[in-house]
Amino acid sequence: MKNKALFLDRDGVINIDYGYVYQIEKFAFTKGIFELLQLFLKKGYLLFIVTNQSGIGRGYYTQDDFFAVTEHMLAEFAKRKIRISEVKYCYHAPEENCACRKPQTGMVDAILKEYEIDLENSWLIGDKQSDIDLAINSGIQHRIAIGERNIENMDYTFKDIEACYDYLTTQKIAHL
Repeated sequence: MKNKALFLDRDGVINIDYGYVYQIEKFAFTKGIFELLQLFLKKGYLLFIVTNQSGIGRGYYTQDDFFAVTEHMLAEFAKRKIRISEVKYCYHAPEENCACRKPQTGMVDAILKEYEIDLENSWLIGDKQSDIDLAINSGIQHRIAIGERNIENMDYTFKDIEACYDYLTTQKIAHL
């Protein structure tokens, strides 16, 4: 039997996006993210993070910087019994035109090689058009946009993670 999955962007969804977040002391979780992820876990979803990290390719920070922040993030999730199945990242700069940079499907394709995922009953939460386009390009059926940007082709849009959580816990969403 295939698993339902929640795919999450990192910067702007899991943490506040100050631009090129690569230092633990500047990594701040968005309000409501722990509760939102616990909700999806209770509903039987696997959790995956798919994040463009072009700051590595641009030389703003190193992969080791990214790994340190990722370890910190995963440790904070673990303290709250939130298990992230996998973190996939693209370190390329946009001009490298790689197959893993969102909205290309490389990160999701890699996950699908390792996990049996039911994309028709899966969700993606992102804060940029490239996140939503990744969902469409990969066949992830349900899409949530976070923030104030004008984003097309999403199912739901919320000003922040707290509003998303509030909506999902008060409305009867048939496919959640």
